[in-house]
Amino acid sequence: MRIDSESSEMDQAICNLRKLILAGERYRQVVAEAIGLGTTESQALSYLEVHGSSGQSKLARDLGLTSSALTALVDRLEAQGVAERLPHPQDRRRSMIQVTARGTELVAKSHQWLDATLEQIDPAHLPLVSASLAVIANDLFSRKSSDQDDPVGDARSLST
Repeated sequence: MRIDSESSEMDQAICNLRKLILAGERYRQVVAEAIGLGTTESQALSYLEVHGSSGQSKLARDLGLTSSALTALVDRLEAQGVAERLPHPQDRRRSMIQVTARGTELVAKSHQWLDATLEQIDPAHLPLVSASLAVIANDLFSRKSSDQDDPVGDARSLST
């Protein structure tokens, strides 16, 4: 969809949200390369920094990975010294994944770029921008392909 002066505010917002998502994907690739991790490792590290330590099942579910793929991912994170497995506090059969000091340092490097980006926002507008980003992030994170109003599913049924 091309945006022009005839486009509605919603169309413009959707276009800008798509641009933000694409920029975020590009940012993830660039950051991963800059800190010496793969994009999946970088994503997992960011997730753990934002949400805190996590059980493997929850981490796998939230990152959209199978349990075996997550096990391999955590093995790589441990080998790179950016995350570690710890015993689960209530269930000794499970483990928790937590960011190490080295992982926190790498995340801090990537935050410099985010800081520079957000410094372009008028400080008076920053609370609204932050709140808006939180609403958008939480809603998009909660979406599933099984949602009733699934536009992708509707499009698939039209093409068959």
